[in-house]
Amino acid sequence: MTTADKTGDRSLFGNPWIFIRGVPSMKFLPPEGPLEVAFAGRSNVGKSSLINALVGQKGLARTSNTPGRTQELNYFVPDGYSGEGDDLPPMAIVDMPGYGYAQAPKEQVDAWTKLVFDYLRGRATLRRVYVLIDSRHGIKKNDEEVLSLLDKAAVSYQIVLTKTDKIKAPAVPKLLAETADKIKKRPAAYPEILATSSEKAEGLDALRYAIATTVGKPA
Repeated sequence: MTTADKTGDRSLFGNPWIFIRGVPSMKFLPPEGPLEVAFAGRSNVGKSSLINALVGQKGLARTSNTPGRTQELNYFVPDGYSGEGDDLPPMAIVDMPGYGYAQAPKEQVDAWTKLVFDYLRGRATLRRVYVLIDSRHGIKKNDEEVLSLLDKAAVSYQIVLTKTDKIKAPAVPKLLAETADKIKKRPAAYPEILATSSEKAEGLDALRYAIATTVGKPA
């Protein structure tokens, strides 16, 4: 590996990404090293599809039509780094367990909630959480609860609207404005709202730029 590679000249999203581990509890977290951004959202909001579209790999994050499939913190990093010494990845993406699946057993929901809160509260390398909101439904009650949790944990977060191809194009600007108005008094919310469609590959460059800016790396 060249010195230029180690200093972060490689594009964050120009090389393949790999799955490194699933974390069912805090004791399995990888050692703190690269900066992290996490993706949160209701079950079936399209987290896995968006992560796959973001890195240009269809099978990286597992997608499923079954709500509640992601039950761990799933870690992804760009390929080609040893993870030791100076050869750390430039960043890591964390796919968080989906929330709001009504049919999940209470014990499972409680375990997810504890894992997520412990992670948010105790991970010094976490730079931002991207909270995904389905454009067809907007911010719902369980989304509000998660936003309040993030505010309480003092973790910076940014709203990302998903599936914008499923609503009429003129409705998108209105939804962006309404969503921005709903979060304007929340202390940990980043004010800019992003609109995306994994299926149509819309808004992905803006999201890549937002992530790269957050972690201080070239996109």
